[in-house]
Amino acid sequence: MAWRRESRRRNRRCRSAGGEISARGRRSSIVPARVAAIDLNRLRAHFDVAVAKSKRAGQLTLLGHSDARLPASPAEARLETFPNPAPQRDYRIHFETDDFTSVCPVTGQPDFARIDIDYVPDRLCVESKSLKFYLASYRNERAFNEAVTNHILDDFVKACAPREAIVTAQFSARGGIALTVRAEYPDERIGKEIAQRTQRSQRS
Repeated sequence: MAWRRESRRRNRRCRSAGGEISARGRRSSIVPARVAAIDLNRLRAHFDVAVAKSKRAGQLTLLGHSDARLPASPAEARLETFPNPAPQRDYRIHFETDDFTSVCPVTGQPDFARIDIDYVPDRLCVESKSLKFYLASYRNERAFNEAVTNHILDDFVKACAPREAIVTAQFSARGGIALTVRAEYPDERIGKEIAQRTQRSQRS
């Protein structure tokens, strides 16, 4: 009985000091609860910062890497993004290239085009090198010009979810006829333009 009373006295002393009691009643290493909580919070904060930095750095895998290889197809390509520095404002970003090529699905001949992309970013902006690699991935893609243009717009919208986006593809003349395809997001504007054209034709 004496040893039980002595054990209870030790337990009370440990609790008053903020220490921990083992299951057998023996005192473990005395660590104040307040100090332990502070250290844990600091560890969590440092861990969160490290994870956030790694995520930001991992978003852009092509920029600054000269050894990156061109993707074999649009399915393998990935449009990379970074946070919009001015999400509170509507402003337009313009991309253009004259080096776009795809392949005619019937003849197998290359189709050359100038690609213009205009968009109003929301939360994300598209990184230009990843866009260059993405467009280059069409060099072996067999598809009609109309399908290519709409595919580019669909992938662009999926990547950055812009407020507005327009993809214009001006294909070089084949058989004496040049072809220009213009795809827009959102689609409501196209519907309004068609309705306005219909009304004008009916009035005339």
